Amino acid sequence: MNTSNEILQKINDCLANLPYDRKPASLYEPVKYVLSMGGKRIRPVLMLMSYNLWHERPEDILMPAIGLETYHNYTLLHDDLMDNADMRRGHETVHRRWDANKAILSGDSMLVLAYQRVAQVPADKLRQVLDLFTVTALEIGEGQEYDMDFETRNDVTEDEYIEMIRLKTSVLLACAMKMGAILADAPQEDIERLYRVGEQLGLAFQLQDDLLDVYGDPKVFGKAIGGDITSNKKTYMLINAINRANSKQQAELKRWISAKTFNREVKVSEVTRLYDEIGIRQLCEQKINHYFDLARRTLDEVSVADERKQALRTYMDEMLHRNK
Repeated sequence: MNTSNEILQKINDCLANLPYDRKPASLYEPVKYVLSMGGKRIRPVLMLMSYNLWHERPEDILMPAIGLETYHNYTLLHDDLMDNADMRRGHETVHRRWDANKAILSGDSMLVLAYQRVAQVPADKLRQVLDLFTVTALEIGEGQEYDMDFETRNDVTEDEYIEMIRLKTSVLLACAMKMGAILADAPQEDIERLYRVGEQLGLAFQLQDDLLDVYGDPKVFGKAIGGDITSNKKTYMLINAINRANSKQQAELKRWISAKTFNREVKVSEVTRLYDEIGIRQLCEQKINHYFDLARRTLDEVSVADERKQALRTYMDEMLHRNK
């Protein structure tokens, strides 16, 4: 069995050596740039670790795993453009380094490259893999649309938010684990179990992002905290704060949400104070642990020997205790 670090090294080595021989080279420079920024590579790691539950050579499915990473980074490229973001992982975003037109065109090329790479699977698995990937890509777009729709609504429920992050974030982790199991010829019951593991991990992962954006250490988190607060993003934390606040707290929250001009540091500090009073941090941590516990229990049901699951369990524990 391979550890997550060993698998991550294989992924990074493959990404660093991908050829881009087509012309014009200027079209593919942003693609190489985006994929060179680093990142956790969670999706390809989960895909290869899932495959490794049954087969000893996860590198045999490196290219379709790289396809999922290419697709994930394509979504980030376009997200940054829609959000008009300046930085990603400590680097200028593509539309800042080049321009919006280049971001759109190179992003579109990334999507095509993602399909090309995912399709590099045995012929008897091609239809199943592409069907899974296509449905997942459609769901991610649907999640993004819900997320944008929530920006103009003040009545978003917790259930709606959980479904939005399931679509926007979880389904790609679930797809990665299911795809690894499909390519490993795993039993159908285990293929579906691993999909659920990925789905549950994805929900926990996004809720961690919500939490870290408020309570993370900026030096470790890699960016200033409080971005969700200043933009009034409808996160799990804000939705529950509004629903659980007393009348005084609710009035304060609504005043900050509706404020057109404000001191950023003061707004972040005051909304965080309200979260503390209402108990939102503990509530979010409980929800994160709930989804991680579900993922662990579902993994326990996968019908391979316990020792073969240990590397994946260790990786999941590292995800639970991440601070960035």
